[in-house]
Formats: sequence, structure tokens, C-alpha cells
Amino acid sequence: MINISEVVETNKMIEKENLDVRTITLGISLLDCIDTDVDRLCDKIYTKIATVAKDLVKTGQEIEKKYAIPIVNKRISVTPIALIGAAACKETGDFVKIARALDDAAKKVGVNFLGGYSALVSKGMTHADELLIRSIPEALKTTDRVCSSINLGSTKTGINMDAVRLMGQMVKETAELTKENDSLGCAKLVVFCNAPDDNPFMAGAFHGVTEADAVINVGVSGPGVVKTALESVRGENFEVLCETIKKTAFKITRVGQLVAKEASEMLGVPFGIIDLSLAPTPAIGDSVADILCECGLEMAGAPGTTAALAMLNDQVKKGGIMASSYVGGLSGAFIPVSEDQGMINAAAAGALTIEKLEAMTCVCSVGLDMIAIPGDTSASTISGIIADEMAIGMVNQKTTAVRIIPAVGKKVGDSVEFGGLLGRAPVMPVNSYSCEAFISRKGRIPAPVHSFKN
Repeated sequence: MINISEVVETNKMIEKENLDVRTITLGISLLDCIDTDVDRLCDKIYTKIATVAKDLVKTGQEIEKKYAIPIVNKRISVTPIALIGAAACKETGDFVKIARALDDAAKKVGVNFLGGYSALVSKGMTHADELLIRSIPEALKTTDRVCSSINLGSTKTGINMDAVRLMGQMVKETAELTKENDSLGCAKLVVFCNAPDDNPFMAGAFHGVTEADAVINVGVSGPGVVKTALESVRGENFEVLCETIKKTAFKITRVGQLVAKEASEMLGVPFGIIDLSLAPTPAIGDSVADILCECGLEMAGAPGTTAALAMLNDQVKKGGIMASSYVGGLSGAFIPVSEDQGMINAAAAGALTIEKLEAMTCVCSVGLDMIAIPGDTSASTISGIIADEMAIGMVNQKTTAVRIIPAVGKKVGDSVEFGGLLGRAPVMPVNSYSCEAFISRKGRIPAPVHSFKN
């Protein structure tokens, strides 16, 4: 049972250490909306979201007032749209219509983002999958709150290199179509290997087909809380360091559990999972990079960074699973460059490179996240970066992702400015040697031998 004394204990964390419930995400199945006519389909989608999610924002606000716990975002995830639109969509414009209907529904109910403009193509693409992927640039240009994700690989199936090649092109096109906003569209587009069905965080949230008709998933974040806790054990051994992280993660997760149960009861929707992810913001004192420095590094990216991050990620998970029976999503530590002031500083100083970030993704929760690169980077190079990250996820049986921004008109030394939670990113250099011949090969990279466990 969760009691009010646990909430009182978190007051200092909330007021001084940037603890927050980052998001309440309502997952909604759209399978019962499927239709062969795209206009009817759009009407059904809008109606279902507007009906099921009509009280989501109000519920979040009521919980905030009741417990004085900040709930930063209220969001929606839906069934991957490539599945929902397959019967009705004959061209990319049909999928764009659906994207606009999703955007209208998101605005109607007042959520800040809606995820699920997605396709799952780890082994191959249907015609509908390819149409949706090719529609992404236009869809993200003409909507405000829609987020897109594509799963390109998995440990069980390997990596769909045809889709990897296509996504490199789509990232470039999205950057070009949204260049007036520092290529903002790419901040709402992520590619995955081993994408989870219940992730509440954007841009990668979608409502998996194994989920119920509707479900509440909650994402909690508190890098500042962990850093403050570690300040009290400076110079102590690794056992003390790990225990401190674990106990702090436990307390943070209990806050999310309380909010999730309340939201579930108030909305009459089943509770799904708590995602305990140390997701930073550009605010001072809310940085994963600062936690790594508190562990003893001069700056994120210094030798020892990957080991420190591995320890942090593992202890966060261990603390979380003791606090809730249903920890899921991505749970662990995020390392988005633009959303973390410590990461921004490290990248600007040259301490943090894309290659070092790639090594860190072997042990973090997600992958290469919110990284700005020169706008003239080729589509094949972007595909190569994606392929490398997909390989890390496939071989290590973990979720990895790439959310990369080729900033049109920008070069190394410039920066992109998004504001809010998306923050600011210095444009980072990319290896200039070509992988065109590799990326141009057709087919897929097979699953690794250790995937055969049946």
C-alpha cells in the first residue's frame, strides 16, 4: 500500500530537486476504428480519442492539486497507424490525412504530444508500412503534436536494412521540410530496435497490439534527486554509491505508482506500467551528465563514463522494480544531448563525441538521442549511424534508438534551438568517410545466433 507519508517525504525532492512525474500517457487501441474509407477512418479515430481521452488532462491536474506533485505532460499513444490505415490508405496523402486527424484529436483533448504514427518493420515492410514511412516528412511538417516512430530491427528478427536505408532518406526530408524551425520535425521522429509496446515517453510511444483497449502508463523522472543524494556520499565506496542510487530510485518510483493508481481509478482505465527513467531537462540541476560527474568524472565523456552510466542504469532499475510490480517501458537513464545541460556543455567542450555516445548507448535505456549534426550530412551516413545503433540493440538484446537532427544550413560549431523540454543542441561532427556501398545493399542483417532460444 502507498500512504501519504511517502508523499510528504518527497516534498523536498519536488520543491528543490526537480522531481516530477514527466508524463501520464493514455494508450488507446484504434483497432476497432479500421475502415476501408479513409475519411470514415479519420472520423472514427478522432471520435474515439476525443471520447476516451476527454478527461485525461483534467484528471492529471486534479492529481497535481491533491498531492502537490508536478505532472509535466499529459500524452496519448495509439496503435501503430500503419496497421490502422492499411485497408484505407492507397497513397502517402491518405496517411497524412490520418496524421492531421490525430493532431486535431490531440488538440481537442489538450495533450501536448500524441505518439503512434508508427510502423513495425523489423523483418519486412508491407505496402502500407512503406506508404506511412514515406509520408512522415509531410505528416510532421503539417502537424504540431504528432510523433512518429519506426521499429527497424529486433534481436529475434535481425535488422531490416531496406527500411534503414529508407529512414535515412526520410530523416533528411523531414529536416528539409521543417528547416525554418531548426529542423524541428526530426525531434518528433525516432527509430528503434526492440521497441517496447508500453513506453510512455515521446517520441517513441505507441500502443502495442498486445495491450488492452485503453491503459494508463506513467513516466517518472528525477535526475536532480539522484544527484543530490549522491552529494551526501562523496568519497564513499561503490557499494554505498549503488545503495544510495537504488534507494533514491525506489522513492521516486513510489511517487509514480501513486499517480498511476490514482489516474487509473479516476479514469476507469487499467494501470499498465511505471517507467522510471532519469529523463533530464535543460533546467539547471536536472541533468544525467551531472550525476555522472558526481560519481567522480570531470565531465561526461571522460574515461569511465560508460562504466558510471552502466552502474547508474542498473541501480535505477533495481530500485524501481522493488517499488512497483509493473515497471516497464524504457526504465533507466536517458542521455539526450539537447535536453540535458550537462550533456550540452560536454558536447560543446569536445568531451563528448558521437562515437562516445554510441558506446554509452550499450548500457543506457535508449540510444543516440536528440543529437544535432551538420545539415549536409548524407542520407547514407544517417542510415549508417542508424544501422550501428540497431546492431547494438540487436546483439545486446536491449532497446536502442536514434533521434538525430541534420540541421539544415548549420555546421559544426553552430547550434539548434528548440526551447522547452527539447532544449538546445550544439551541432556535432560526423565521421566523413562514406558507407554508401554498404547501405545500398538490399535485404536484412540476420538475427544473431544467441536469439534462437526456443
